[in-house]
Order: sequence, then C-alpha cells, then structure tokens
Amino acid sequence: MKLMTAREAGRLGGEARKASIGPEGYHQLGKKGGQATKEKHGPEHYAEIGRMGGNIRKKELGSNGYSELGKRGAEARKSLIARGRAAEK
Repeated sequence: MKLMTAREAGRLGGEARKASIGPEGYHQLGKKGGQATKEKHGPEHYAEIGRMGGNIRKKELGSNGYSELGKRGAEARKSLIARGRAAEK
C-alpha cells in the first residue's frame, strides 16, 4: 500500500471541500476571514498593505511607468469600444 504525501492529502481535501461548498462558499469564507483580519488589525492594516504593494510596483515601473500603464489602458479601452460598436452594426 502506497502512503499518501501531505501534498496529495491536501489536494484531495481541497477538492472535496470545493465540491461541498462551491464558489459561493469560498466567497463567504473569504469575507469571513477578511472581516476577522479587519477586527484584529484594524482597517489601517489594509491601507498599509496597499501602500507597500504600491511602492513596490512604483519601483518596478520606474518614473514613466504609470504614464505608460495609463496609455496602454486607454488604448485597450478604445479597442474594446470599437469592437463593441462594430458588433452592434
């Protein structure tokens, strides 16, 4: 008899849990965990996490990075609008 690894057991348990509670169940678990974290650490905790992530992203993108992101976003939006209008015709 082959023994199951911890990884395999975790995967099987996760699959069973997913089958029993479904996507909405995971949504509710996430909300519950987020609420518990907010109660334990306060809303400023989330603001600090956002600042840390934003600062890292700013370093990755460089001085013109946000400008370039904005331009790419605008181009993508224009393209989507154009495709939507073409589909309406």
